Amino acid sequence: MAFARTCSVTLVGVEGVVVEVQAGLEPGVAAFTLVGLPDKSLTESKDRVRAAVVNSGAPWPQKKLTVGLSPASVPKSGSGFDLAVAAAVLGAAERIDPRVLADIVMIGELGLDGRVRPVRGVLPAVLAAADAGYEQVVVPECAAAEASLVPGISVLGIRSLRQLIAVLADEPVPEEEQPEHGLPDPLLAGLRVPGTGAATGMHTVGAAQHDHGHDLADVVGQTSARTAVEVAAAGGHHLLLEGPPGAGKTMLAERLPAILPRLDRQEALEVTAVHSVAGLLPPGKPLIDVPPYCAPHHSATMQALVGGGPGIARPGAVSLSHRGVLFLDESPEFSSQALDALRQPLEAGHVVVARSAGVVRFPAKFLMVLAANPCPCGRFSLKDDQCECPPSAIRRYQARLSGPLLDRVDLRVEVDRVTRSELTATGARGESTAQVADRVRAARERAAARLAGTPWRTNSEIPGRELRSRFHAAPGAMDEAERSLERGVLTARGIHRVLRVAWTVADLVGHDRPDATDVALALQLRTGVPRGVPMAIGATA
Repeated sequence: MAFARTCSVTLVGVEGVVVEVQAGLEPGVAAFTLVGLPDKSLTESKDRVRAAVVNSGAPWPQKKLTVGLSPASVPKSGSGFDLAVAAAVLGAAERIDPRVLADIVMIGELGLDGRVRPVRGVLPAVLAAADAGYEQVVVPECAAAEASLVPGISVLGIRSLRQLIAVLADEPVPEEEQPEHGLPDPLLAGLRVPGTGAATGMHTVGAAQHDHGHDLADVVGQTSARTAVEVAAAGGHHLLLEGPPGAGKTMLAERLPAILPRLDRQEALEVTAVHSVAGLLPPGKPLIDVPPYCAPHHSATMQALVGGGPGIARPGAVSLSHRGVLFLDESPEFSSQALDALRQPLEAGHVVVARSAGVVRFPAKFLMVLAANPCPCGRFSLKDDQCECPPSAIRRYQARLSGPLLDRVDLRVEVDRVTRSELTATGARGESTAQVADRVRAARERAAARLAGTPWRTNSEIPGRELRSRFHAAPGAMDEAERSLERGVLTARGIHRVLRVAWTVADLVGHDRPDATDVALALQLRTGVPRGVPMAIGATA
């Protein structure tokens, strides 16, 4: 019996499992059998592989052919096994030396003409191969840059099955036709699959560092809200912006990613892996090194937010905003089921989705920004009486954001209506994104130095027990917060969050540890009750 084997990778969430692809030829009626729990798209690979092999100039073996995917107990999905199946068949037919194939991982979809197309999840697949000890991978040419992000592994990018046969058989490599200059490469279509990202509104326009199209200086007034945005960026705190329509809530949220520090190498690989699995990698940009910004529509389902879908679950908005910003505009309009599903990832930093086809774990460490109107008409305020909504309607509207969800939000700020004088003023504008980003970066560096040797990197990640035992405020600084706890204004979780925010304020203004002024500002940002302290960070420095 002629036999050959090579390897490929199947994805379970954003984690890869190396699969051995075995091909055996034996005498008998010509047939092609594929075993090993393949899904529909993988079962169809039999016809794609046969046509690709024939159109690449290699004879198709006229024997009984069995292709096995091992381990057989792991479900396999996707068209990324095509290349490995074709190579194993050619190895069993002795068109390629089987010994050459044994230690190579192959990932790619085959067209009927033998061209190799990219698939979702190349980066996490190559990471899994590297973790398993493999040193060589073969991927589509247009995905080679993405695969090369993994250190210590040799990447071969090919454009067609003909080229792979020539390389492995040590023959002259044929040249493949390139697209005309200025025309899109049809093979790049596989790098960005529409619809697989759950329609989450993800983009990186606002994430470019100091992006002039989204500058904080464009925001008129809103000193309190600007301060809250700066504190949220410096400490990774969740934020609620409440105010009338047109006050600037969306403008502030869109400018938040630009003041966040750039992602380091490990964070960038985590974010890129999630977006690769979702089919949302921007063409020509294999590595996402800026914080992502994800703004799903309020009609999004629970599966669109936390992940799910038929078959193997796919990442949702909370995972696509990993290490970035999740903005929920008109948050009371989201379904209560979808909003309450956010409570677990907000605490844990990941989401576990259980389905009949398997259990997957997605990273979900994001900064959440909620925007809400104060009432259905949006004009309710304690400062005027323009609202025409009955009190019962206001209570019902505000109750759509549950108490347990709001208890996990560190900063709650009322965004006031912009006045005519503020809008028409010709004086100096507020601080620019670059100025605020520099202050945020310095605060992050202070926090990182203090947290060196711990598993935490920002103040929002420090557990309550560590806050009580290791990270104390100045003597007497927490007295007012403790009195608020006794009066029921704060919960036990709330007082821990006030202390976390106070540490962030201290980092922004350069204090060694929070004093009474820092705690008072943190309380004001948490409860919305004025404490007699200036709201501008620059004024407190």
